Amino acid sequence: MKTTIIVQNLKCGGCAHTITSKISGMEGISNLRVDVASAKVSFVHEDINDALVVKDRLKALGYPSIESDNSMAAKAISFFSCATGKMSKS
Repeated sequence: MKTTIIVQNLKCGGCAHTITSKISGMEGISNLRVDVASAKVSFVHEDINDALVVKDRLKALGYPSIESDNSMAAKAISFFSCATGKMSKS
């Protein structure tokens, strides 16, 4: 199955790199695509529970889905995730 999640706080390639590195290795997840312009994370999964795990993982990284609360803590975590992604791209 293919799922697309619209996330908050996705602003740049650093964010996309962090999401890609943290999600692409998850069991049952393949064909991960991160579109910064539309703030969409798309992937193929084997089971609906895999999609829920990805959604929770994105939230933990500071990129909650569009229907979730975007707290100050989430924004701060995404800032850190973004910076980490930018540094690890180099």
